[in-house]
Amino acid sequence: MSNPLQARVAGALTNIRNPRVDNDVISAGMIQDLQIEDDGRVALTFVLGRDDPAGLVRETRSAVREVEGVTEVKIKVVEPTAGTEGSRGPGESQAARGQPGAVPPPPAPMEMPNLGHILAISSGKGGVGKSTVASNLAAELARAGRRVGIMDADIYGPNIPRMFGVDEKPPVRGGRIVPLENHNVKLMSLGFLVERDQPAIWRGPIVMKIIQQFLRDVDWGELDYLIVDLPPGTGDAQLSLVQAVHVEAAIIVTTPQEVAIGDGLRGAKMFDRVDVPVIGIVENMSYFECPSCGSQTQIFLSGGGAKLSAELGVTLLGHVPLQAGMADLADDGQPVVVAAPDSPAARAFAEIAKGVRAKIGGRGVKLPIVTG
Repeated sequence: MSNPLQARVAGALTNIRNPRVDNDVISAGMIQDLQIEDDGRVALTFVLGRDDPAGLVRETRSAVREVEGVTEVKIKVVEPTAGTEGSRGPGESQAARGQPGAVPPPPAPMEMPNLGHILAISSGKGGVGKSTVASNLAAELARAGRRVGIMDADIYGPNIPRMFGVDEKPPVRGGRIVPLENHNVKLMSLGFLVERDQPAIWRGPIVMKIIQQFLRDVDWGELDYLIVDLPPGTGDAQLSLVQAVHVEAAIIVTTPQEVAIGDGLRGAKMFDRVDVPVIGIVENMSYFECPSCGSQTQIFLSGGGAKLSAELGVTLLGHVPLQAGMADLADDGQPVVVAAPDSPAARAFAEIAKGVRAKIGGRGVKLPIVTG
């Protein structure tokens, strides 16, 4: 390669080895469609097999970023079955490339800078308070003067409309959906578009279409943060989101119990596999704080969030306590950070929002702080 930057990038890639095939990622066929622009932008497709270490993608991103002259790194992750031949070992067949009936690779994620930092809120299992965390984090960021939207991608159980006290169909202007708004947070949810008792019996392609519509066809305007409330688990919605748009980071919500920790671990590993960094853990329902005396009672086993964060090597962003009346506020469309900003739960959410800002920063001009 005559271009010095190309040579430096190639050299960095050859230093990354896949222990499964005992070869570097270039020789193993894991790097495809490598593009290096004169301004230092690098884009490539990374072919990651089921048995390959998921951390190879992050290691590759880190190594290329450290190359002198590189200004930006974009990596699209595909599986070998998606019409590729990557991640093969010595003697493995190359017939997968162009094989009739092969599934085409997913499109490259859209770059939507107007959405600011896209942050996924996820959990391994249901019932841990993921939507509560998403709604209060969004409301707290808005209280701090940020421009915030929340996209309810939990199409099987959309709770954001109730938690923000909004129940109407959003208007359409100029062919685009105008998000509804409350507590200075822009809102979009399937709950605005279907009847409350209508079951969502949809498979992957429909899920992908809904998520793409919420991203492309909604007039979000200019945001600092787009909070995405995902359904529990590691299914179609999670994969559709990361294939549709560049998700900057994820937060895993858990409760102290061991079963929730195990499910949360699987959720975090899924994000690692698709090259979305998990920036922290939120432990919900950590304890009950007596409203009269302030004493704390452990309702469940303690230390689950700390254990999960230690296993993943990420920050424990905060413990959110059980609080009397908090569920009633949510049912009335009042996030606790708005209705009771000095309460223990609201203070916990304020610390979590502060941790998020420290992890992924902010953007744009800070708006006036909303009080009351």
